[in-house]
Amino acid sequence: MDRGQPSVEPVARAPSGPGRSVMAPLRAVVRLRRRVRLLRKRHLVPPGAGLDPGRPAPRDQPQIFTFDSPAELSSRTPRKRRRRSRVVLYPETSRKCRPRAERRSRAQHCLLLLVAIVGFQVLNAIENLDDNEQRYDLDGLEKALQRAVFGQPAAVGRIVTLMRDYLSTHVHSRPLLLALHGPSGVGKSHVGRLLARHFRGALEDSELVLQYHMRHHCPEPRAARGCREELARRVAAVVARAEAEEKTPLLVLDEVELMPQALLDELHGLLQPQRSHHFHNAIYVLLSSTGGAEITRFVLQNASRSLPLGPGGPPHGARAEEELSAGLRALLVREHPLWQAAAVVPFLLLDKRDVVSCFRDEMAAEGFFPEQARAELLAEQLSYYRVADREFAVTGCKQVVATVNLL
Repeated sequence: MDRGQPSVEPVARAPSGPGRSVMAPLRAVVRLRRRVRLLRKRHLVPPGAGLDPGRPAPRDQPQIFTFDSPAELSSRTPRKRRRRSRVVLYPETSRKCRPRAERRSRAQHCLLLLVAIVGFQVLNAIENLDDNEQRYDLDGLEKALQRAVFGQPAAVGRIVTLMRDYLSTHVHSRPLLLALHGPSGVGKSHVGRLLARHFRGALEDSELVLQYHMRHHCPEPRAARGCREELARRVAAVVARAEAEEKTPLLVLDEVELMPQALLDELHGLLQPQRSHHFHNAIYVLLSSTGGAEITRFVLQNASRSLPLGPGGPPHGARAEEELSAGLRALLVREHPLWQAAAVVPFLLLDKRDVVSCFRDEMAAEGFFPEQARAELLAEQLSYYRVADREFAVTGCKQVVATVNLL
């Protein structure tokens, strides 16, 4: 080799052929692996760790301006981020299903069905009660009594109220016992006949109405034991027939003041709760003049208190009526315990204008023209109690029929 020419060293050439195709992918894998390690180290090492306070932060880390020292920043607990609630969006074309927590339970459907059944039963019961009152036509009964019974507005109102309350229910623990008391001629027997006539037409069966007159069905010479057995047999037949037809019978007993002790005991036994259930569904109306003297004395002593009391009357009249009922009940209970369970309805003395109305009504029934002057002339022939500028008939309307028959 010549000294003037520079020496040339041999250069290693890259392998060619199949070796070159293998080394290129290996180098790429190594570079990727180094890159992954470097990224992992950056995420694992916290910002500012391993750096000197005097050295400036790397360019890839942000500059944070704070008044806290690096020691305080490292000791402070990291702040938790709130997790946003994700809104579930349903596709418009898919079927939307409620979560299980919002689905209705099957027990709710059963509860709604039970409420509907109970409501229907209550509505049906109310309609049945209305039908029961319409069957007995209590409104018509009240109008008939007010039109035909004179001078007893308080007694008529109490009778209708008690019957309405009793007939508003189908199941009873004991019968209804009405005790109509008052002196002679004040309208007790007249009310009993009107009640019997009305119930015969309303029930459409005369066998469900019993009218028992003491002087007719049990005369004085007859033994009281036989009368007791007959009364018990007739009452049992009436209540049994009413039970079969699902109706409430009416039993009117007149002249109860003449009944012996045995018949009163029998009536008291019929009202006991231990009797058969079909004896509980019945209305008893007892007509008696017992306590007539006490009622007469009370009316005469309180003539200035505007008796008798009508609907919407003064409050002092209502207090007077309560006093009369309480005193009359105490008197009746001392005679027999039957009256303890009775609703006592006192009939007061009739005023002179009420007697005139009785004459006019009887004259019209007999075919005479009910002239007011002639009725007043006939009423002058009767006897009266004159107290506090008022006149009360001694015998009431008892002699009206006999006087009109003499015309």
